[in-house]
This record gives sequence, structure tokens and C-alpha cells, in this order.
Amino acid sequence: MILTHRYLPRACVITIAGEVDSTTSGRLETYIDQVRRRLGEHLVIDATRLAFLDSSGLAVLLAAAALTRAAGADVHLAGPRPRVTRILEITGTHRAMSVHDHMTQALAAIERHGDADSPASA
Repeated sequence: MILTHRYLPRACVITIAGEVDSTTSGRLETYIDQVRRRLGEHLVIDATRLAFLDSSGLAVLLAAAALTRAAGADVHLAGPRPRVTRILEITGTHRAMSVHDHMTQALAAIERHGDADSPASA
């Protein structure tokens, strides 16, 4: 598993390449905790190169989603492959985070979230 990240004004984008399973999920959890600037920022998981995700990986993503939502932001999963999408659907995990076909959709959702929070939209 290869993990990288980058920062955007209102989000931390983490790219996962490879497989997340019981041998790597702890590393993913630690990585998310270390690179996130604050809980109230959106977390975007670039899953375009995520080949496999098991239940331990799902647990990491669900925990991140719960913490992020409690702080007023969301977790966005961008570009998951059909195999990963199917796992999310079977387990119902897709309801705990926003799943997008492409990164541009995830980023647009964050922009819409920010517009809803701005004083001009009140």
C-alpha cells in the first residue's frame, strides 16, 4: 500500500494505492491521523488506485467518517473501482460517507458544503 496526501484550502486529500487489509489498515489509520490538519476539515480519499478493501479497511474509513462528521465536515471517497464500490454497497458503508465517481465531483461537493455554510447563503 502506498499512501500520499496533499492539502487543499478546506480538505486533506489522501491517495491510497494498492490494497487495504488487516496487515495494512493500521498503517492507513495512523496515516490519516498524522496528516489531517484538524477534524473539521473535509477528508477526501482518492480511491482510483485502491485495488482492494477488506473489513478492517472499512472500519478505518467508518471511524474517520464518524470523527469528521462530528466536527461538521465529511469524508468523500473519490473514484473507487467497481470491486471496492460493491463492498461499500454490500456493507452499507456508502451511506456513512459521500462516494463520487471522480475527484472533481468530490471537490465540487466540498465547495457546495462551504457555500451552504457561508453567511451569504443564510
